[in-house]
Amino acid sequence: MKSGYALYAGLLFAAAAFAGSAGADTLRDALTAAWLNNPGLEQERDAADIADERINQARALRRPSVDLLGGYAYQSIDSNRPFAFNLGDRPVASAQIETRLPVYTGGRINAGIRQAEAGALAAGAQLDSAGQALLLDTVTAYVDILRDREVIGIRESSIELLSGQLVQSRDRFDVGDVTRTDVALSEARLEGGRAQLAAAEAQLEGSLAVYGFLTGQEPGPLAPVPPAPDLPDSFEAALAVALESNPDIRAARHAEQAAREGVEAARGALRPDVSLVARAGVEEYHTEGFTDTSVVAGAQATIPLYAGGANTSALREARLSRSQARSQVTQLQRGIRTRIARAWYAHEAARRAVAASERQVEAAEIAYQGAQDELTVGVRTTLDVLDQEQELLEARLSLATAERDRYVAAHQLLAAMGQLTPARLGLSVPGR
Repeated sequence: MKSGYALYAGLLFAAAAFAGSAGADTLRDALTAAWLNNPGLEQERDAADIADERINQARALRRPSVDLLGGYAYQSIDSNRPFAFNLGDRPVASAQIETRLPVYTGGRINAGIRQAEAGALAAGAQLDSAGQALLLDTVTAYVDILRDREVIGIRESSIELLSGQLVQSRDRFDVGDVTRTDVALSEARLEGGRAQLAAAEAQLEGSLAVYGFLTGQEPGPLAPVPPAPDLPDSFEAALAVALESNPDIRAARHAEQAAREGVEAARGALRPDVSLVARAGVEEYHTEGFTDTSVVAGAQATIPLYAGGANTSALREARLSRSQARSQVTQLQRGIRTRIARAWYAHEAARRAVAASERQVEAAEIAYQGAQDELTVGVRTTLDVLDQEQELLEARLSLATAERDRYVAAHQLLAAMGQLTPARLGLSVPGR
């Protein structure tokens, strides 16, 4: 004969399976909603688009520039020369068009373009990192809700059993089979179970709030999660993938490349600048009816001689930024090793905990049923049954927590490896 817990577990599994086939939200639905609706990820998309525009701005610096200038002024000229012309007051209208083409900038423009391209790659990697973090948080929130609802179901089932136990204790007390102490023990366990149920309900509300924040949706019935994606066979294999593919490391490497190009751009500011310049202008004196036109074409060179130390300071700053970026790469590599180790061994521990909890639940069910049978013949006391019921409760709760931890740890490992992508999770969503 199955215990009440075994019957409840079967009903819970059947209800979850029915919900999954009756239009319940799936994990894929939640991940898709988070990917499309989360404002934090939208900010990262905008940051990546901004970085792309900076490439266009950097490339524009080596193209010709054309400026049109116009003006209207009131001119007053007086002179004490014995012979002077064009004196007096008159309005003057002028217009000038200027074209400038950079020929040599000391490598500053080309370095700026490469710096912008590296910055765009870094922003793209940061977007990948934010996307994978969002997917991980959504997976965690989803399984947290499933765990919390299962915990509530277990707590409610426990309260139902404890209520029945209390009724039995009172009936047996009335006929003199047990003492008042047995009744008090049953009452205390029941009230403790109600307090734990309230705490479980509060935890569920927190998980629901996190889910809504991430996805922008209110969760309804949730279908069971699909199997976790396949993981590498060894810690070393996972670490090798992470050091190559983790988006945080890729972003740091691109940032280091951008910092190196920043040094070259700063050096270019210390070198001569040569441009081709062409100007055409016209001035018209309205009161006299005269018009002057001019055309100028040639080359213009600018050689920096002294800027108060600003250019050399900018070069030192760029070198320090390059050094800082290198240190950031090293730090992230060490941090990734730590993340991989934590996720790998957390998954291993959770996997073993699931197996052990399953055996613990099976044994606790048998022990609980036996304690109930022995209580009816007077071999066990009410306290023995309550203790055994508590052990079964803790075993079921441990199993629910271990299953949640195993699933989350698997996705934490994928995120640390840089493999928790929409494609890996089977999502049909745009890349950005």
